[in-house]
Amino acid sequence: MAGDRFSRPARVACFQAATVAALLAASALVAGSARGATATIGRTWPIAEPDALAEIEARVAKLPTNLRSKFGPRARWSAMKAATLGIASQERVRSVIPFYTLDTDVTLPDGRVLYPKGFTFNPLTYVSLPQRLVIVHASELGWALRTAAPTDWILLAAGAAAGPDPIALGEKVRRPLFLLEERVKDRLGLTVAPVIIRQIGQHLELTEVGPRSRAFEQESPR
Repeated sequence: MAGDRFSRPARVACFQAATVAALLAASALVAGSARGATATIGRTWPIAEPDALAEIEARVAKLPTNLRSKFGPRARWSAMKAATLGIASQERVRSVIPFYTLDTDVTLPDGRVLYPKGFTFNPLTYVSLPQRLVIVHASELGWALRTAAPTDWILLAAGAAAGPDPIALGEKVRRPLFLLEERVKDRLGLTVAPVIIRQIGQHLELTEVGPRSRAFEQESPR
């Protein structure tokens, strides 16, 4: 029944690419939980808060089974619009530091300013991105599926033709797919795809994969 749950319109959010900051924050939670110790020291108490996943599933169950009548065809949803990228014509590797600038003051409970508006920092100083981001056009999805590790995130970019439908593609390949947002494209200065992004220390390494490498990977025996 996993396929039925995966195809619900409410799962559209699963295919939206978050901003780089959100990706890094999510990665920090995943990495932190993976490194957690298994030993128990001292007294323990049951968790009083309700299970977050159970709350989400309960709310989804209350949604109408068919949202198309309210929102129209999926192709018209603004959340289904991927950022447009050109096609990588050569190999290129470059580095990016995703500096973030606060657009508001961060204050303490007593009102004192902890970090002022305009404060700029590098999120990679505090968190790590354990998985890679593999950004491709829908036409290169087969290559991405062969290249990406199970933990990597595959983001779909739009090309000259109409943008991809990540829900339909995700159901077909049985893997969550995300859309490349304009904010992520602009933040990283992306211009072409395929491109593979990984963290190295306190910067991101962007590898634009040229046609020769893609063809070699396709011809290599498995």
